[in-house]
Amino acid sequence: MKERDKINNIVNNLNDSSNSEIVYALDYLNVDFEQTKDAIVRMTKHLDTVEVVYNKLLKELENRTKISK
Repeated sequence: MKERDKINNIVNNLNDSSNSEIVYALDYLNVDFEQTKDAIVRMTKHLDTVEVVYNKLLKELENRTKISK
């Protein structure tokens, strides 16, 4: 059984899940949350960098085309 399937099973059968299964699910979800948050932060930084470089290149091209007209 995949990890996510196991977690879904615990959540869907919460009344029948043991304390240790609930703790396992909480630990798994905490790790997943932190990894997802870190990935979003990294991607946000990357997107910000791409935007800065794009704007720099666009400005340079605009300046060059104004001069050549």
